[in-house]
Amino acid sequence: MADFVAGAVIAAVAGVIGGAMNALAGGGTFATLPALIALGLPANIANATSNFALLPGACSSAFVYRDELRPLGGVKVGWLAFITFLGGLVGGILLVVTPTRAFDLIIPWLLLFALVVMLFGQRASLWLRSRVSIGARTLIGAQVLLGIYGGYFGGGVGLITTALYGLLAGISVREMFAPRTLMLAMANLAAALIFLWFAMIDWRAFLPMMVGAVVGGWLGAHVGKKLPARAVRLWTLCVTAATTTVFFARAYG
Repeated sequence: MADFVAGAVIAAVAGVIGGAMNALAGGGTFATLPALIALGLPANIANATSNFALLPGACSSAFVYRDELRPLGGVKVGWLAFITFLGGLVGGILLVVTPTRAFDLIIPWLLLFALVVMLFGQRASLWLRSRVSIGARTLIGAQVLLGIYGGYFGGGVGLITTALYGLLAGISVREMFAPRTLMLAMANLAAALIFLWFAMIDWRAFLPMMVGAVVGGWLGAHVGKKLPARAVRLWTLCVTAATTTVFFARAYG
């Protein structure tokens, strides 16, 4: 009983941190996934449970931003959402068929990719945008890949989306809040349906983590109004770098 309560507390605290991170700058998976693995869940089950636990917060955020949705880079948001949902289904299926040990080896590289995007994505976007012109087809192709990545893993997908939207659609960070949040919710929803179908959710960890994520999302949104953007970015980078290091040591150490 004591172990169960301790595990529930750890999952809930990780949910609070992850929900707050998603509300501030994204990257909530970097808090929830390591906690679930520390509780003894296999990496793929932990990833599926984390994805599902963070879904209510993503959906509620998308609902709040619904009035700000506009066509993105000349493409209707509804069409992009549909594409993202299909990509999320594909990503979820890919996770189902990926052996646990293989996923253990893949995770660190996905984390490293997200970290690199966080470090250089905005700068690279500005550099490329000043030199090339990118059309709707490229945006659609990128959205398919974002949907698959979001359904398969999702770590840092919000930050990666921010960088890509800045490059492909040429919009500001504030303007992309609404479409980015909707796309993340669609990818998570699609993957969650796959994970439910294949019974990949650990319900004992899911329930306290989901409650924690809702609380963390509410707190993070209020704290975010007061924190400078640089502090939020620094915190997210530190958490991501530490998580990436731990997962590399775990997989290859």
